[in-house]
Amino acid sequence: GTEVVVAGIMEHIEEAGIHSGDSACALPPYSLPEPVIATIRRQTEQLAMALNVVGLMNIQFAVQGETVFVLEVNPRASRTVPFVAKATGVPIAKIAARLMVGEKLADLFPPAMRDHSKRNHVAVKEAVFPFARFPGVDLILGPEMKSTGEVMGLDVDFGRAFAKSQIASGVAIPLTGTCFISVRDGDKPHMVDLGRRLQDLGFKLVATSGTARVLQAAGLTVAVINKVLEGRPHVVDAMISGQVQLVFNTVEGAQATADSFSLRRAALTNGICYYTTVAGARAAVHAIETLTVGSLEVAPLQSYLSGSF
Repeated sequence: GTEVVVAGIMEHIEEAGIHSGDSACALPPYSLPEPVIATIRRQTEQLAMALNVVGLMNIQFAVQGETVFVLEVNPRASRTVPFVAKATGVPIAKIAARLMVGEKLADLFPPAMRDHSKRNHVAVKEAVFPFARFPGVDLILGPEMKSTGEVMGLDVDFGRAFAKSQIASGVAIPLTGTCFISVRDGDKPHMVDLGRRLQDLGFKLVATSGTARVLQAAGLTVAVINKVLEGRPHVVDAMISGQVQLVFNTVEGAQATADSFSLRRAALTNGICYYTTVAGARAAVHAIETLTVGSLEVAPLQSYLSGSF
């Protein structure tokens, strides 16, 4: 009732509108500017005091530019608590329980434990999905939670931590090959930078006609491939025959989602790395860039928390 400590601020990789349990997230935030982080911290403290919360609370914010919106406030713990505790080395569930029976935050959470600046590592939580066991389920993410588990990737920077989280969740990120891109109109401009970065890494690009026109107009070399509805040879044929190693696919509207269902299932059944959001695709390219300049190393959790790694 007198003091608030922000135990962790995590940045979701997927955009608002996707269930938080299905979204990957990074602690600390990997792209938010400092003014936004300061605003989130201030609003969190104000909400906690106004609601008279004793113990843990969970808030979800949405950020547009530098404007911060409050999506929901839960005066309770969440599934994020074990992740934050392990990533920071602070037993926040134990501290919260002791607060609820009358002990003081100042005694349980001294200033030295609150100093996030000394942490030199990034933790990425990634959701694990059961899609392979359910043939009729679409891979597209939305407000309904589909994941059945989660994993953590730890390293000294976001790209490496994200790569580890993907490997732990069963996704093999390719370092060479061909990337297929088919995205909704609003996402096409975002693919120009990602496509250029992939070409710089040696990837070939193939895309459906609409996406290909935008990429080609920006100076990228892109081969055009048919959608499934446009007839053979189409993208699913290419995926089955091993000609595609990476898929970026976003859709808008029920008809487009239904029309592209077969390509997402083909990616899943053939073990092809796929991303269905721009943010996920951007994180994947970042991870590929990181992995091409060095290998991943394994270190005990305690070495990150002690600062010895």
